[in-house]
Parts: sequence; structure tokens; C-alpha cells
Amino acid sequence: QVQLAESGGGLVQPGGSLRLSCAASGSIFGTNSMAWYRQAPGNERELVAILVIGGNTNYADSVKGRFTISGDTAKNTVYLQMNNLKPEDTADYLCNVVKYGRLYWGRGTQVTVSS
Repeated sequence: QVQLAESGGGLVQPGGSLRLSCAASGSIFGTNSMAWYRQAPGNERELVAILVIGGNTNYADSVKGRFTISGDTAKNTVYLQMNNLKPEDTADYLCNVVKYGRLYWGRGTQVTVSS
């Protein structure tokens, strides 16, 4: 069983920045990927960014050039640096980990972009 603890959400003005963190319990061993999804009210959950362990990263077109996903294997933590935030980035951001082929979700952290 993997437990995920997200933090870093909040209210920010358009053009601002936030850094989300997701700490996973246990070791990095066996982890296949770590990712961030988001879901706004009335919308489907969408992939924002994914970090494949030992591999590459991928981003949704809507966040390319603005968001950066990174990981700290020693801390078993994945980060999402979000710059130049827009009102349409407002959503609940959820951490996702695939470990030994099983999917785990965090509870989410709310990001609100508004003036």
C-alpha cells in the first residue's frame, strides 16, 4: 500500500507561481511513474504531467512551457512547478503513482488562480 501526501496548493493571481509536492510512503523501489492530474468542477480528470522513473517526462499541451515536473528519489517525492498560472488552471490537483503496476491516488490539493 502506498500513501500519498500532497501539499502546496492555494490561491494565486494570474501570472503567479506555485510549487506542488507529493510525498509517497515507502521506498522508490518498484515505482514505475509519478504524475499529476487535475480535475475542475464539471470536467473530466486530465493528465497534467508524468515522470517515468528512469525515463522521460510528458506534459499536457495546455501546460507545456509553464509547468515542470521533477522528482527526488531520495525523498520519494514528486514536484510540480507551475509558472505563469492562468485562471483555466484552477482545479483540484491530484498526485498519482504507479508502483509494481498498481495505481495509487492522493486526495488532491486545490489550486485557484484568480485576481
